[in-house]
Amino acid sequence: MTDSNSDRTAAQKPFRRLLLTGAAGNLGTQLRGAVAAWADVVRVTDIAPLGEVAEHEEASIVDLADEAAVHALLEDVDAVIHLGGISVEAPFEDLLEANIRGLYNLYSAAQKQGVKRVVYASSNHAVGFHPVTEVVDIDAPLRPDSLYGVTKCFGESLSRYYFDRFGLETVCLRIGSSFEQPKNPRMLVTYLSFRDFIELVRCSLFTNRVGHAIVYGVSDNRTKWVDNTKAAFLGFRPQDSSVQFEHLFPVAAPTADLDDPTQRFQGGAFVLAGPMEPKR
Repeated sequence: MTDSNSDRTAAQKPFRRLLLTGAAGNLGTQLRGAVAAWADVVRVTDIAPLGEVAEHEEASIVDLADEAAVHALLEDVDAVIHLGGISVEAPFEDLLEANIRGLYNLYSAAQKQGVKRVVYASSNHAVGFHPVTEVVDIDAPLRPDSLYGVTKCFGESLSRYYFDRFGLETVCLRIGSSFEQPKNPRMLVTYLSFRDFIELVRCSLFTNRVGHAIVYGVSDNRTKWVDNTKAAFLGFRPQDSSVQFEHLFPVAAPTADLDDPTQRFQGGAFVLAGPMEPKR
């Protein structure tokens, strides 16, 4: 006779409940299908409509700046995939609420609720003012290219504090450009396929011990500005490349303006996206 308890244990997925923030966004939408195989219950949240809710999902509309709502959101959660917040340059007041106050609320709640790990969507814009002539690794100095990039530096530092002080593990994903296909020549370098993105999240969740880790989210593209050697323990091995899209952006001779900052720096157009502060 088969033990029913053994059957139930064998049928359980690796996680009991995962929280996915930003579930209505570009990457959250891609991830929802994959996460279903990783957890019995996936709690999905966003400030935007979440669309059709699957049987295994718990859906809620939550503003990350709402402290009480975020603390309720983290109840009974094993791990968090945090894609929520603003993902482009924006007025500082908006970034403050979504990317700074909202992230603090999330980590404060995660620590109090006993969450063991957060997978945090950081960005390559945390180091976007490094020139394209450099290859940067995870120990490269932070050089944010925008106020948005500054908020990602804050997120990496906040997560570091919560690991050092409370033992809450985080993998910071410095995501490049994850779309169906690159939209400009720069994205041939920063391209991260959806398949590689999902694998990167999987590695970040399932590696036994991560401590506080940083990894660049890019596919195996021809030109490389980043080096993930020091994050090799995560086991992330990208399978895709932007090579298949190179025909969309024919090679051209260097422009006359060799000092164009959008071409000199890894952040591209983000280096000019921030507000010009008025002189006093």
